[in-house]
Amino acid sequence: MRATTTKRPAKPTTERLEARVPAPIKDLIGRAASLEGVTLTDFVIATLQRSAAEVIREHEVLSLSVRDSAAFAKTMLAAPKPSRKLTQAFARHRQSVTVK
Repeated sequence: MRATTTKRPAKPTTERLEARVPAPIKDLIGRAASLEGVTLTDFVIATLQRSAAEVIREHEVLSLSVRDSAAFAKTMLAAPKPSRKLTQAFARHRQSVTVK
């Protein structure tokens, strides 16, 4: 008779992150976590995640003022024709680069 095995659902993979902080900073973080009604760990994870997402967004998104946006659009719509050197560079590029 064959024993049946059941596969357990895979646990989410987690990583360990450690940081040494001065006591006053830990107390401050602990107080904030308490005010939010969450554990210190949950507060740190949520705060770091929000902060990291914001930093990435700031670096990936280009924000222009209305004046800069208008200047960019005007330049793009009235772009000069490519110079002879630029046209030659594109021709060399097409000859030397293979696209798969």
